[in-house]
Amino acid sequence: MFKLLFLLAIFILGSNAAVQDFCVADLKGPESPAGYSCKSVANVTVNDFVFSGLSAAGNTASIIKAAVTPAFAAQFPGLNGLGLSAARLDLAPGGVIPFHTHPGASEVLLVVQGSITAGFVSSANTVYLKTLKKGDLMVFPQGLLHFQVSDAGYTSVGFVFFSSSNPGLQITDFALFANDLPTKLVEATTFLDEATIKKLKGVLGGTN
Repeated sequence: MFKLLFLLAIFILGSNAAVQDFCVADLKGPESPAGYSCKSVANVTVNDFVFSGLSAAGNTASIIKAAVTPAFAAQFPGLNGLGLSAARLDLAPGGVIPFHTHPGASEVLLVVQGSITAGFVSSANTVYLKTLKKGDLMVFPQGLLHFQVSDAGYTSVGFVFFSSSNPGLQITDFALFANDLPTKLVEATTFLDEATIKKLKGVLGGTN
């Protein structure tokens, strides 16, 4: 009996072990739900495991007065298959990262400058809201609607970390108002009036 349990434990542990050290993304190949295919090890260099793109501030001259600079597998090939990634948030005064979800990952936010009010809504419609200062961390569970808003009189900066090399993104406002979803259906499903919907579609580039 003990021998059988031992063999079973070895099988379970072995089945979860990586068969190679890493799988640097081959960005020229197709991306699948499991990630990118692997670059040939012979072509892998140390630069595949280093990314400097988060050192520079993003351009906040946009409708949301905020910028997100990603370090996902597409930008940082060494992350491919490792189950983690990062991004930089720059929020000018009044800047906002609108309600959105990451269907493929949980998220941790670290504030390094300024003040950011952040929150998420559970599936029971409970709101978890907090104003974060420098050094504060907040976690956003996978798939839940969440947002960040700058509260400082100067640019707020945060770094976010995800439990996937490609966490995915869907912004609620864009899903409703930045496409050709008929206004009448948006009206019926959101209880907004037609004039408001058409105004938002005009701002975000939606039609119909």
